Amino acid sequence: MATSILAATLPFPPAWRRCRSGTAVLAAAVVLAIVPAHAQQPQSPAEARVVVTGEGSVSVPPDHATIGGGVTTRAKTAKEAADANAKLMATVMAALLDAGIAQKDIKTTQFSIQPVYAAPEPRAEPKLTGYGVSNQVNVSIREIAKTGEILDRLVTAGATDVGSIVFSVADPAAALDRAREAAVADARRKAELYARAAGLTLGRVAWITEDLGYEPPVPMGALHAAAARAKATPISTGEDTLHARITVGFDIAR
Repeated sequence: MATSILAATLPFPPAWRRCRSGTAVLAAAVVLAIVPAHAQQPQSPAEARVVVTGEGSVSVPPDHATIGGGVTTRAKTAKEAADANAKLMATVMAALLDAGIAQKDIKTTQFSIQPVYAAPEPRAEPKLTGYGVSNQVNVSIREIAKTGEILDRLVTAGATDVGSIVFSVADPAAALDRAREAAVADARRKAELYARAAGLTLGRVAWITEDLGYEPPVPMGALHAAAARAKATPISTGEDTLHARITVGFDIAR
């Protein structure tokens, strides 16, 4: 065991520094510190590995639509506004049921009663002019080809708020699995390319992780629909694209 010697001059209290005769007393101390010499342990070499990210996408036509709609009414009193809203909303609900929409596919998302004030004037208190009542629902359409017809029925029945159309795939599991397979193939392609360029031989897959929060940027599009009485409003469903992204670690063959 190796040792080292540390020398230091330690200060003493004032009473020790001077005796009664006035002569100064100087003192010094040597402190020995024994420090063990630690032998450096050899570290094992890091695992040789190629780590890549793979991405896959599958486009499928949507088979499900959701429409937001409802009725907003105003009147001098809250009761008058609520009664008018209830009457119109009953007509809207009947139109949806008559179109083949099941009761379970109609969900209330908002109901509110709020005071309505006139436009404020300078240095004047806000003036109450009446009340507004809003009743909004989400409608799930399982026969996606009837989306335009449902929109027309809502408008004809007296809905004052129609929009927020969302197209989706009711059961995306199978399509998402195809996107995952494509992501694995993409990861292997990249790993083989890197290994070949580096003069290595790719080994087995050591681990795979999936990025569940991955959402690639999607260009925003606007849906313009004009209500028509003669025929159903034209609606374009387009396609839904399902994405998967994974990170894969490949061993290097030795």
